[in-house]
Amino acid sequence: MLLLGCVPLLAHAVEVGERLAPWTLLDQFDRAYSLDGQTRTLLVARSMDGAKLVNAALQDRPAGYLEARHTVFVADIQRMPAVIAKMFAVPAMRDYGYRIMLDRDGRVAPRYAGAVDKVLWLQLDDGRLVAQREYGTAAELRAALEQAQP
Repeated sequence: MLLLGCVPLLAHAVEVGERLAPWTLLDQFDRAYSLDGQTRTLLVARSMDGAKLVNAALQDRPAGYLEARHTVFVADIQRMPAVIAKMFAVPAMRDYGYRIMLDRDGRVAPRYAGAVDKVLWLQLDDGRLVAQREYGTAAELRAALEQAQP
């Protein structure tokens, strides 16, 4: 019975070579973003620990740093209490120098399998997954982002 409950989660995992299903999320400013063929890298943080890694890796980076690298950051905040998100977390995110696509309902992040406490890096080519990595430290993630050509 427990195994059957996990089947829907496994069915959503994307494999190398597959095209990612389109989605649209709002960022911390309530501006919509839709995944498109121009995105080269998708960063997915499925927990607060993962989001903190991304924040530390982007410390002191100029505005537009991710966009210049055709990189999109998705934060899964579905487990965060709505009142906390609305009153504290999302307003604090507005001070960051980068966009965060907020997966408030868990519609997007669960599609991409990865460790909850790490940052998932999905390398894309015209919407197709070509490589997948995980980063457990801000230094590793920062080095990978530096190698991504603007």
